[in-house]
Amino acid sequence: MNNEIEKLIGKNIKRLRENSKMTQELLATKLQLLGCDITRSAVAKIEVGQRHIYSDEMYLIKKILNVTFEDIYKGI
Repeated sequence: MNNEIEKLIGKNIKRLRENSKMTQELLATKLQLLGCDITRSAVAKIEVGQRHIYSDEMYLIKKILNVTFEDIYKGI
């Protein structure tokens, strides 16, 4: 995927997470409880576009943050 798109998706996820008053650690923990093998560090890297986000992770983040795919892809 295009690096600029990865950065924009990450920025959107960070904004949505912060709007939900959730820490990176809490998001990572909720993802782990749903079967996703991810760390807080990986969440941080996704948010700055340094790590690819996989479709299962994106689906679960959408579910946890109670947002739409349109919210995650805003501006693309």
